[in-house]
Amino acid sequence: MGHLGSANPPFEVSKKKAEARLEAAQERLLRLRLLLGGQIGEKKIGPPLCVVFEGWDASGKGGAIKRLVAPLDPRHVRVAQFAAPTYDEKRHHFLQRFWTVLPGRGGMAVLDRSWYGRVLVERVEGFATDEQWKRAYDEIVEFERTLTAEGMILIKFWMHVSDSEQLKRFESRRDDPLRQWKLTDEDWRNREKRGAYEAAVEEMIDRTDRPKARWHVIAGDDKPYARFAVVEQVCHVLETKLAKRGYDLSAF
Repeated sequence: MGHLGSANPPFEVSKKKAEARLEAAQERLLRLRLLLGGQIGEKKIGPPLCVVFEGWDASGKGGAIKRLVAPLDPRHVRVAQFAAPTYDEKRHHFLQRFWTVLPGRGGMAVLDRSWYGRVLVERVEGFATDEQWKRAYDEIVEFERTLTAEGMILIKFWMHVSDSEQLKRFESRRDDPLRQWKLTDEDWRNREKRGAYEAAVEEMIDRTDRPKARWHVIAGDDKPYARFAVVEQVCHVLETKLAKRGYDLSAF
């Protein structure tokens, strides 16, 4: 099955239970976020938190991000979305445009797509040369090593949906006047290259999954499951990392 595995959740959960788990996880995340920002607890500034989302088109990234940041004060989190680099951005190293959105100590950023475009869309569509995207694996690993060595908590998600579920969501967007804007001709073209993208994703995870910058593949065919799974995973990673750094979480 490779790194991606199945797009179906590992267990069935009712919509009601999924909503309850999401609400509980959101409340937990709010407490952890306030702890990081120094608003509660020992009231000291904690490490920066960066959550990166990659995934198939219509895989639920937007919905997951919306639920992740919903309980948080908008002053305490930045959401940044990345599309194709502009002409001026192409004049610089491909990592340059991401530095300005990275959080400082006590801050949190959520990235809707990221530097991994270099080894995904730029690789598959030929926007980067073979030499450029092959070199990028080591550049990305070193970039993330630099960030985590400085103290950043980095959490990376791949939102995974099956080919059949993706088609179903595409057709739903196509037929909904209020959501047609989400679907482009490029999205349809990308579907025709799913095999090439799957190979790129597998290699990306294989070569950039590191102890301090793990990939978390979320089975996304069931949207309610995927949404609480993301928030719970962020909470779990935060609790684990903070405990290792000496934070007392017993009161939270």
